[in-house]
This record gives sequence, structure tokens and C-alpha cells, in this order.
Amino acid sequence: MIRLAAILGTVLVFATATSAEPTLPNSVLSVLSLRQLPPESLSVYVEDLDSGEVLLEWQELEPRNPGSTIKLLTTLVALDELGPGYVWRTKVYALGEVESGRLRGDLLIKGDGDPFLVTERVWQLLRNIRSAGIQSIDGDLLIDDSYFQVGAHDPAAFDRQPLRAYNVTPNALLMNFKVVRYWFEPEPDNNRVYIRLDPPLANVQIDNKLALTPGRCRGYQRGITISANSAVDQMTFSGKFPAGCQRYAMDRTALSHNAYVYGLFVALWEESGGTLSGSWRRALVPEDAEPIVEFQSVPLADAIARVNKYSNNVMARQLLYTLSAEVLGEPGTEAGGRRVVGDWLHENDLDFSALAFHNGAGLSRDARMSARDLGAMLRFAWRQPYMPEYVSSLSLSGVDGTLRSRFEDPALTGNAHLKTGSLDDVTAIAGYLQSRSGKRFAVVTMQNYPDVHRGPGAEVQEALLRWVFEQ
Repeated sequence: MIRLAAILGTVLVFATATSAEPTLPNSVLSVLSLRQLPPESLSVYVEDLDSGEVLLEWQELEPRNPGSTIKLLTTLVALDELGPGYVWRTKVYALGEVESGRLRGDLLIKGDGDPFLVTERVWQLLRNIRSAGIQSIDGDLLIDDSYFQVGAHDPAAFDRQPLRAYNVTPNALLMNFKVVRYWFEPEPDNNRVYIRLDPPLANVQIDNKLALTPGRCRGYQRGITISANSAVDQMTFSGKFPAGCQRYAMDRTALSHNAYVYGLFVALWEESGGTLSGSWRRALVPEDAEPIVEFQSVPLADAIARVNKYSNNVMARQLLYTLSAEVLGEPGTEAGGRRVVGDWLHENDLDFSALAFHNGAGLSRDARMSARDLGAMLRFAWRQPYMPEYVSSLSLSGVDGTLRSRFEDPALTGNAHLKTGSLDDVTAIAGYLQSRSGKRFAVVTMQNYPDVHRGPGAEVQEALLRWVFEQ
């Protein structure tokens, strides 16, 4: 394979001081030619953020699938509408008398859409409940997730992978992204594979049909096939697991949202010495009830960093539902979130004619946006008081997030804050880059072409970013 460094050594075409380049830089054209990618498959927009000069435009008005770079729009609207210090509040209610640490009744948890209520933070929530004087619960765990109205959703609709974490649907009481990490460890003496769950959800039934077989630790999913029977909350694992694996981890979804909340609550509650006598039920908060605990989320500025740096789909979708609930009123819906985004664009004179937004996460074959519109959005964000929070939410090139292992060229390391986007036949990157001369640019590139996501698209992006860096 010809190294990208050799490609980047070709003659560069620089922009004039008065107008955008009418064609692509030679370094980019060289990669396109080498990888047999038509130039028409690529859209590019580069703008000098200080002068407003458009340095490079190529197919900039062509509507393309932007992949996860559309999260830049979702998070920008959230920052502008809600503010960087916005927090979600999960509330807990004791529906009964509390005597000597015992709740003689039910405990109710009402979700507020917190997108980052991960296991560690759930543990903190439960600690606050214990601090409120409750150790034992005689009744059930009641769950109020009415703040969002999600409706019917098929998690297999996007790519027939219903157990993948990126296909998780939003929920007002989303805990740990509804994901379990399954650990697989061979036990040669017993000729079996031990399966451990993290978190250890007691209500997940494991049907272990894995066979231990000699061999090196390799192969897709290490030979493991996983299927779910939601009727009995059962996960079945089958296939041949290589004995050469010391340990292997697989993250997959489990249970319904509320069953997951119950399982995680019980696991952490009992781990801390508490008891819960009953099961779980959906319920609404009584009108006269007062919360015993109000648990605040991380600030929105911290949440969007997790959305953009790690391209978390369900967190982005939670933002969209939150926008709907906060701006238009409860319950939050996906359609309401799209309306809020559309109204916001119009109010800020960002009328994107090519935009097809859908779920706000980029997990869509039909999403569309033009490179020029995405560039205009980046320019708008650059001029806002919350610009530092927005920029720092993006991956730092070669350092963290989805860009941690990107870029062979050390000159690009640490010089760009970018959001990546990748689907089958889709690759995109957008954000901010500081050039060698100290100038700052908004950079957008989108490419839609068969198999471009398998590596060639990343080479095109690196060639373009290196060209911009030399300006």
C-alpha cells in the first residue's frame, strides 16, 4: 500500500487571496485518483473564520448524507436554546411512610431525560436515596418515563442489528444507555466459557450454549452469536469460543428500558445493603407528591462533549427530545425536536434548503445536508459566547474521541477540533482547524460513494486537512 505521506508530498494548489479555489487541491485529487473515487462524490467547504474569505468550495451545494456530523447541529441548537449550564433532574418520591429506614410503600423515580445517567451516577443517585433515610423498600419500584413520548420503534430497522448500542431508542429514564458489557472467560478445566455481566442485572436470564474450542483468540466476535428473547428477558449465546482468549468483552443492549432500570436499581441497591421486596411498574407521579431526592445531571456543556467526541447516538437523540419538551412542552417527541431545530434555523437566518434532519444523530440513510450549510453553521457557532464549550466538545485531532487514532501526519495532531461521521458508503468530517500560519478555518468535507467508509474517505480527509494546515 502506498503510504499517504507520499501522496501528500505532491504539489499543493493554494487559494488566491480574493476568491475560492475553482478546483480541488492536487493532493486531494491524487488520493481520489489513486483510490478510484470520482471527484463528484466529494463535497468541500473551507472558510477563513477571521476574514470570512471562502478558501475552497467544491460541490458545496450538493445534498449529501452527513453521517454523524449532523450531531453538530443538534448540539448547537441545544447549547443556544438551553444554555451550557442546563441540567436534567431525576426525581425520586417515597409513596408511603418511612420508619426506621424502612419505606412502607413504593419508591417512584421520574425521569427527566438525563442522557448520561451511567452506572456510576446511578450509584450516586441511590446513595442520595439512602441519605434521605431509606434502606429497605416494602413495595415496588415505580417508573415514570412520561416526560418523553417515543412511540413504537424497531431497533432492527436501521441495519438489522437490534442489540447494538448505537440503535438504542431514547427514554426519559435512560440508564447506562441500556447496555450490558458481557465478559467471556474460558475455563479449560471445566471445558466451558464463563459469562459475566457488568452491570450484574439479576433479571437477565443467560442461556449459555458456547462451546470452548482450541485455537488462537481471533475471528468476528470471537465466534460468538447472540440472540434475545424479550418475552422472557433471556439472552442466548452460542458458537465456538477460542480457548486462546484470556478474556473478551462485548457490549450489547438488554431488556426493555424500564426492566433495565429495575435490574440496575436492584443490583446496586442490594450491593449497598438495601432491600426491595417488590418488582417494577410504570406509574405517574401523584399531583401532590414532593420529591425526597432531586438528582442533577452533568451540565449540558459536559454532555455535548460526550455526544460529539464519542459520537453517542442515543445521547444526541435524548437532546432532541429534551428540546421538544423544554421549548414546546411535555411530552418531548422526535417530531417536536425537529420542529424546534427548524424554527431555530429560521430565526437565525440559517435556512438550509438541503437539510433532511430526521433523528438528530445521523443514524439515517435519508439524512441530507450540504457542505456550505454545515460551514455556515460552524461560522455561526464561532461567533457565539458559548463558542469555547462548543469547540471543546469536538474531538481533538490525534488526541481523543473518534480522532484518537487518526492521522499519520504529526503536523495535524492537536491542531483541529473535528466531528467525524461514518456510515456504510458515507464518510464526513467537520469542525475547526488552526493552520501553520495561525489562521483558523471552518472545514467541512462529505463523501458518499460505495465503500468510501472503509478507508479511502479518511485518506481524502487527511489530504484536505493537510492542505488547509499549510495555508
